[in-house]
Amino acid sequence: MTANQELIQAIAREVMARLQQRNELQRNGSPVAASSNAAGEDGVFETVPQAVAAAVIAQQRVAAMSLEERAKMNAIIRRICADNADELARIELAETKIGRADHKAAKLRNIRLVLGAESMRTDASSDSAGLCIVEYAPWGVIGMVLPATHSVPTMASNAINILAAGNTAVFSPHPAGVKVAALGLQMFNREIQRELGVANVLTMAREATIQNAEQLFLHPDIALICATGGPAVVKAAMNSGKRVIAAGPGNPPVVVDETADLDAAARAIIQGASFDNNLLCIGEKEVFAVALIADAFIDAMRRAGAVQLDARAIDALTKAAFSFDNDGKPHVKRDFIGKDAAVLAEAAGVRVPSGTDLLFGETSEDHPFVQEEQMMPFLPIVRVRDVDTAIRASVRAEHGYRHTAVIHSRNVENVTKMARAMNCTLFVQNAPCFASLNVPSYLSHSIATPTGEGVTTPMTFTRQRRIVIGGGALRIL
Repeated sequence: MTANQELIQAIAREVMARLQQRNELQRNGSPVAASSNAAGEDGVFETVPQAVAAAVIAQQRVAAMSLEERAKMNAIIRRICADNADELARIELAETKIGRADHKAAKLRNIRLVLGAESMRTDASSDSAGLCIVEYAPWGVIGMVLPATHSVPTMASNAINILAAGNTAVFSPHPAGVKVAALGLQMFNREIQRELGVANVLTMAREATIQNAEQLFLHPDIALICATGGPAVVKAAMNSGKRVIAAGPGNPPVVVDETADLDAAARAIIQGASFDNNLLCIGEKEVFAVALIADAFIDAMRRAGAVQLDARAIDALTKAAFSFDNDGKPHVKRDFIGKDAAVLAEAAGVRVPSGTDLLFGETSEDHPFVQEEQMMPFLPIVRVRDVDTAIRASVRAEHGYRHTAVIHSRNVENVTKMARAMNCTLFVQNAPCFASLNVPSYLSHSIATPTGEGVTTPMTFTRQRRIVIGGGALRIL
């Protein structure tokens, strides 16, 4: 173990002990003075105004840094994520109780793929009339909402982006992941302050409440909001009256046509749909298989290790995993989100082999598992007449989120047709969903689909500043 790893683990133990002690005091009715943390604990403050005020001071320092210094901050975050991936993943799973520790650790190791200061640029053009320079300037302090599904990975990804652009951030974690968010934030801040001498480049309020989120959205010193989460979070951010970068929901469909390599398609779909128990917003959520190859594709899924549920088991799982309004509208039960395939199988009344990653079965197009972003390792397969029918069904199931869609096909015309019909931010052919965010591309855990920025980069969090230097006769507009 390196000295750096020992330091980070010591920080982790100290932070978790403090959080546990504080929770015990609150449970026992002991008062916790709001002033006890007025200066903050490595970025964690008692109130939103304190967190914002500290971030405002830090942002002045960060904006004045060179790109080389910002790159050092990026490198610190990447290093901490890589060196402590297993431990942070274990802590996040213990707190959120959703997903898989091995896949959460992989997400943290892949923070190395997030773009940082190296992607910043200045544009220039000139002619006989003079010179025009376009600089990409920071916004200031950014309010950032984190999901429960990827708490520390989203924080790390966003932090690299915003610091590279000269901003600082105040984070609003999901209540289900607030402790691990505080731990990650304090790790990042301590090392950045130790190596670069600037404190509180990332801040948050200790408690994750609706009231604190509202305060963050409306605070006059928050220049921009980046919200990663479901429709309710995005709507609340939009109501702030500020500019919002919204990373909203997805319900990615998959088309398998008659030209697909079925065994390769099955392996790729299982990899994507089972990753972190299907918590990824880009994860394969429903498959539309052309009737000509549907039976052969189902056989390929079984050969690749997925376990098929029959109609009775699917019905039992549906009743367990969804609640229904009086008008029949389904709602996913939180108790099943991100749970292992074995948990779902038990609810369906079946037993599956140890190590089963994914369940699947045939359903109708209007089934709740098809139409809802269910985030659990059960994949519905809908048999359709032809590829055109599959594409139309995919458009309906994706609900206009413009997020992600996948096709397995060797027919270029079919691929092009679906890409144009879906008009999604991410479109994948003949690969797992996560291919869209690694090689040969770049990663972010905020994919801004409702507001159109796409996969976020440092440039997403900048504003243009045009500087014009006259050098000759100007053209008259």
